[in-house]
Amino acid sequence: MKTSPILIIGKNGKTGARVNQRLQALGYETRPVSRSTNPAFDWEDPATWAMALKGVHSAYVTYQPDLAVPNAESTIKEFVRIAAEAGLKHVVLLSGRGEDGAQRAEKVLINSGISWNVVRCSWFNQNFSESFMLDGILDGELVLPAADTLEPFVDADDIADVVVAMLTDPSHRNKLYELTGPRMLNFAQCVEEISEALGRPIRYTPVPVDDYINALHEQGTPEDLQWLLRELFTVVFDGRNSKVMPGIEEALGRPATDFKTYVKKTIDSGVWNAATQRQSA
Repeated sequence: MKTSPILIIGKNGKTGARVNQRLQALGYETRPVSRSTNPAFDWEDPATWAMALKGVHSAYVTYQPDLAVPNAESTIKEFVRIAAEAGLKHVVLLSGRGEDGAQRAEKVLINSGISWNVVRCSWFNQNFSESFMLDGILDGELVLPAADTLEPFVDADDIADVVVAMLTDPSHRNKLYELTGPRMLNFAQCVEEISEALGRPIRYTPVPVDDYINALHEQGTPEDLQWLLRELFTVVFDGRNSKVMPGIEEALGRPATDFKTYVKKTIDSGVWNAATQRQSA
């Protein structure tokens, strides 16, 4: 229904912003929300949810900080209840691969009676350019506690394309799509490809996970984010996700974007140019 706005929870997120842009370009009215919008949406304040949901029939839901955190299942259960009361008909939920907590939250939606899609994603390419790993790329050294585990990093643009298809084409409904990139890489290989394409040295330095989390603690990183990163780098990166999946091709009829293509378009965007400015300052 183009006359009914599509709710986008997480308007400033890597996928939320992309989904919003694509839907608007296609002529759909959207209601992108966050804690700072009007109406506001705050996962920690259920009193904000009903107003954000008012008058919408479909929604793209991204949960912060991540569906892997312990309280995500109960929060999604309450959200689904309020959403059903508000008349929401269809939800596309962003989820993570290999996360037990995320899969429990998925089941809440799947069993809710609301039409659903789950997009279960591997690690985003854009973590190197739009998230917590950007500073390491700019500084010339990326320090992380995961060394040799292979991951089929996925492009956020591909995820957004799949989500838009889920929101606009009813033939996809009530299906789970597992989204990965087309190639397995570890962090060292990713950094090597970025370094080679940029033409400047970037080191990858693996460290014990306890040292990494202790450094985050000293920097004042919130406790829930420390817990999440420990979970991701120990449990999720135990090799369980070291497999390429065909979800993007199944949903879109085209191959997933390769990491090299992501690197090229990121260089073209200028995001990694700040390193040159730092060196000349």
